[in-house]
Amino acid sequence: MLANNKALLVGIGLRHPHFADILTSPKQIDFVEVHSENFFGRGGAALSVLSQVRENYNVSLHSTSMGLGSKADIPMEYLEHLKKLTQTIDPFLMSEHACFTWGKQHGQMMHSGDLLPIAHTHLNLTRMCEQIDKVQTFLGRELIIENVSAYVRFDASYLSEAEFLTELCQRTSAKILLDINNIAVNSLNFEQGNIQQSIADYIKVLPVDSVAQIHLAGCQIPDTGELVIDDHACPVSDDVWQGYQLAIERFGAVPILIEWDNNLPQWSVLVDEAQKARDIAQTVLSRKLS
Repeated sequence: MLANNKALLVGIGLRHPHFADILTSPKQIDFVEVHSENFFGRGGAALSVLSQVRENYNVSLHSTSMGLGSKADIPMEYLEHLKKLTQTIDPFLMSEHACFTWGKQHGQMMHSGDLLPIAHTHLNLTRMCEQIDKVQTFLGRELIIENVSAYVRFDASYLSEAEFLTELCQRTSAKILLDINNIAVNSLNFEQGNIQQSIADYIKVLPVDSVAQIHLAGCQIPDTGELVIDDHACPVSDDVWQGYQLAIERFGAVPILIEWDNNLPQWSVLVDEAQKARDIAQTVLSRKLS
């Protein structure tokens, strides 16, 4: 047990190419995280594999299509699929993003296919709180909400994203999923790229008890002048590892996840990244005890 009396849990984002690995490899991680929508189908091989995985690992359901910041209501069909999956898998965490995805065109519901940013205003905060309350009541589960990488900024925003998420937690029972790489991406795109300062400024706004999970990922750095895209296609960068240490110092032993979605490496590479995350966290937490 650690300084805040919580076990340190470290996991990996599980993607289809590694289904066989997770079922046949020795257990070296504590949990896996999957994208909820990939398991909405009735029956099928994917859900069967996830059910087998659940026999040996905790599972976190990470949703990408709820669109909590949308003006349009979340389709009830979507929520019914998610509730059924929740009842089947019994996840230990359920998460979504602070973004919008749904809208109407000519009276028809349309999904953006992406995590679109919102202006950080009290009007949008109230709408997102309403959506979160609705989802949590329907599912009977607490959500954790992830900060996003954004490729535009809105003049209408008068709250920072960290202030927005802090107020959201205060008005609902939701917690925060802190993605360190998303802060780094936004720093490079909009804040002159002083990543360590951006991360330090961000996390000091968040109450110590507000963060329920941390995501770590890497992305390719483009040529000067081009937008950085959060493609989850690389190892975690040194800047993100350093920012991660700051987060562990502040928030303690919260569940930690390695995300890698594109240019997937071998399973052993992901396990090594997870072990590095564990080693860093243990070092930081041990230092806090001394």
